[in-house]
Amino acid sequence: MGEWKVTLDIFGFRALWSPIFLLFLLAAAVVFFLITTTYRKKLSDNSEKLSKKQAVYFIVTLALLYAIKGSPIDLLGHIMFSVHMTQMAILYLVIPPLFIVSIPKWMWTAIRNAKIIKPLFYFFTMPLIALIVFNGMFSFYHIPLIFDAVKTNMLLHAIYTTILFVSAICMWWPLVNPIDSFKSFSGLKRLGYIFANGILLTPACALIIFADTPMYETYSNAVYWLLAMELCVPSSTLSSLNLSGPELFNTLPLLDDQMTGGVIMKVIQEVVYGFVLAKIFFAWYKSESPDSVDMNPKVQEL
Repeated sequence: MGEWKVTLDIFGFRALWSPIFLLFLLAAAVVFFLITTTYRKKLSDNSEKLSKKQAVYFIVTLALLYAIKGSPIDLLGHIMFSVHMTQMAILYLVIPPLFIVSIPKWMWTAIRNAKIIKPLFYFFTMPLIALIVFNGMFSFYHIPLIFDAVKTNMLLHAIYTTILFVSAICMWWPLVNPIDSFKSFSGLKRLGYIFANGILLTPACALIIFADTPMYETYSNAVYWLLAMELCVPSSTLSSLNLSGPELFNTLPLLDDQMTGGVIMKVIQEVVYGFVLAKIFFAWYKSESPDSVDMNPKVQEL
C-alpha cells in the first residue's frame, strides 16, 4: 500500500485504539453472556442453553467489529479508500451472518415478536424487500455526493451506517436465520437470491473500479478529508497538526487506491457469497436426494 511518509502515531492513542468503543464492546459481551447463561431461565422458560459454537461466533463478531471500527484500521480507512472498502465488505458481508447465528433462537424469537418490532421485522426481512433495500442503500452510499456528505457529518454518518448495518442483517436473515423454516424460500430460490445480491452489488463496484478520475472529495480534497478525519480523530488533535492531505501518509496514487478498493469489495463479496452458495447448494442437493431424511434444507450455520 505504499511507503509510509508519516506514522499514524501522530493522531494519538484515542484515535488509534478507540478505548471507549472497546469498553462498549466488552460491556456488550458481559451483558450478552449474563443474559444467555445466568439469567436465561428468568427471562424465558423456553430458553435453550448457549452452545459453544454460538459463544465463539459472538466473540469473533465483536473481535471483527473492534478490528475494523476500533483499531488503527479504522483510522487508516479514512486515509486510504481501499482500506475503507475492506471495512465495508467485512462490516456488511461478514459480520451480519456471524452475528445472526451467534444469537440463541429464544432471543431472536423474543426480539422478533416484540409488539413494535414485529411488523417492521416481518416486512424488511421479506427476501425481495431485504434484497432491494440493502443493495439500494449500499449503492446510493457510493454516489460521490452522498458519500462525501455522509463522511463529513458525524450524525449523518452514524444514522446512515447504522441503518445500512440493520439492512444487512435483514438481507442475510432469509439465508441464515435460526428460527424460520421459509419452506417457500428454499432450493433454487435461495440460490437465485445469492446471485441477485451479487448482480445488484456489481454496478457500484464497477463504477469505482473503472472510474478514470478520483470520485470522492474526502480522499482527494484536503478540506473534505480533514472533515472526514473528525469522525475518528478529536478536532483538538487535528487542529494541532499541520496536515495537507492523505498523501502525507502513503504514496499510492489516488486512482490506484480507488480501483483497489472496488476490486477488494468485489473479491470479498464473491468469496463470501460463494461460500454461502456452496452451503445452500449442497443442502438443497441433499434434500433432493432419495436417501435424504431432512426435506427442509436451510443454511443455519456458517
